[in-house]
Amino acid sequence: MADENNQQAGSPEGAPQQDAQPQGNAPQGNTGGYQGGGGGGRGRGGPGGGRGGPGGNRGGGPGGNRGGRDGGRGGRDNRGRGGPGADDGGEELIEKLVHINRVSKTVKGGKRFGFAALVVVGDGKGRVGFGHGKAREVPEAISKATAAAKKAMVRVPLKDGRTLHHDANGHFGAGRVTLRSAPQGTGIIAGGPMRAIFESLGVADVVTKSVGTSNPYNMIRATFEALGDQTSPKSVAQRRGKKIADLLGRGAGATAQTAEVEAAALVE
Repeated sequence: MADENNQQAGSPEGAPQQDAQPQGNAPQGNTGGYQGGGGGGRGRGGPGGGRGGPGGNRGGGPGGNRGGRDGGRGGRDNRGRGGPGADDGGEELIEKLVHINRVSKTVKGGKRFGFAALVVVGDGKGRVGFGHGKAREVPEAISKATAAAKKAMVRVPLKDGRTLHHDANGHFGAGRVTLRSAPQGTGIIAGGPMRAIFESLGVADVVTKSVGTSNPYNMIRATFEALGDQTSPKSVAQRRGKKIADLLGRGAGATAQTAEVEAAALVE
């Protein structure tokens, strides 16, 4: 018994020698340790373990922060919610919110609400598009619809940059619309979703009429069908192999000189 007590009493002096051996063999031994070992932090596990790790922050591992490899919660390269092409190359676009629809789903715990947004986007110089987005929150639904509208933009030829070249009709479902070009100073005579389209498109003078449904989705699709039928004298002349003046000089009371002036004034 006396010998055992002497050995126990002398053990603290030899303790540093026993601890010194695992330090040299840290990669093979208790690297994780209780206090993080080679991890350098306070976490419980391995070199990158727990809260410590080489990363230094709570996320452990080489990444450091909680949100992905490059730090931050906004994805790998911090592009955020907009994804690629969110800045549109610095181009200023006109965004019009046309309609927001709220839907609800009854579940066991109550009701679950969702939102659908309809957005029209244009540059005011002849390009316009529309998009639809759904989400649990209104801002996210609007951002989704805006991104979809930017991807679906189309170019519409305009006369003098202010009105349409000719009249057009369009229909989608139960919606039917009529578009007519107008002289300068008329303004935008349109209502509801159609006004948002022409304001984003950059049209200053136009007369429109909608017959049938008042559903904004069908009205917008019918309007885009009518805009898709728009053609300019320049494109028609190229397709038929003629001069623009030859096409403009065929109307009643038109002269060759007037046709030449109008052809020179055409932009597209």
